[in-house]
Amino acid sequence: MQAMESKELRLEEDELGLLQDWGIKGVHVEQAGRERLHWSADGEDRPAAVLSCTKSVLSALIGIAIGQRLIGGEEDPIVAYLDVEEPGLAEALRDDPRKRSITIAQLLNMTSGLDWPDFDKPYRELKRAENPASFVLGRPLAHEPGAVFAYNTGGSQLLAIALERACGRSLSTFARRHLFGPLGAGPVRWSRLAGGQEGGAGLSMTMRGLAKLGRLYAQGGRWQGEQIVPQEWVEASVKPRHKGLLHYEPQVYGCYGYHWWVSPQDKQPGPNYFFAFGYGGQYLFVVPELEAVAVVRKRPEGRNKAILSRQLFERHLLPALRDG
Repeated sequence: MQAMESKELRLEEDELGLLQDWGIKGVHVEQAGRERLHWSADGEDRPAAVLSCTKSVLSALIGIAIGQRLIGGEEDPIVAYLDVEEPGLAEALRDDPRKRSITIAQLLNMTSGLDWPDFDKPYRELKRAENPASFVLGRPLAHEPGAVFAYNTGGSQLLAIALERACGRSLSTFARRHLFGPLGAGPVRWSRLAGGQEGGAGLSMTMRGLAKLGRLYAQGGRWQGEQIVPQEWVEASVKPRHKGLLHYEPQVYGCYGYHWWVSPQDKQPGPNYFFAFGYGGQYLFVVPELEAVAVVRKRPEGRNKAILSRQLFERHLLPALRDG
């Protein structure tokens, strides 16, 4: 393993061995605006897939678009921002008029009601679909919109398509101008699906770049005196909207907000914090009361092995952050 670069926090030799055993590829910690720990298994902080952490970035972009009045608000129906005259999409909407009532908020908090089996099983089909919007809205309604949580990357893709239509440019261009550029969060890569960029899992970022998103949210959406994301959107996004997967074991998840996971102090161990999560153990943890953010990058080895990343944060990093 490569030598660790450390700013105040230290990982002892036995902890470094543990990281190797657990498949941890990188750890980055900041507190009160300064870097306290940076370690990468290969010695460099290269852009790597953050997988579903992309959803939290997408949420920030939706909030920026609402702040710029490109989108009216989260209670708007998603169809207001889609090409409903497109034949495939028109056909998908025809079978059940309730689909026209699905809101941006319901897609953000995973309660659209669309049939999407547990743990994102239709995701591979979505990636192959010639028309992702038609594929997603072509799914039958399994529940009334707003009633039941079902994790659904297809809903994220609808939001991405809607945002690109609303702002008149690609996600990457909009993000570069209004989020990544002001934060200095590059280099960033964003993969594509048919008809647009992948909104639910397509980003590759450095750990330092992802940490800047966390610090932005810990600061209420402000960065160097500029309000990048509206403060009210930040607050709304990290408020628990549904119990989500709070009771899933092992505890790799939590409650769910607007494309952010939330760990309330009264329901899970530790202080109040929220996090972005990507398959297999890619995490961005944000602890506002400690002015702290942590990024943990892990080799994907299945859904449940993600608990190792969270244990690293809760058992090793959080205590040190509390000690200041």
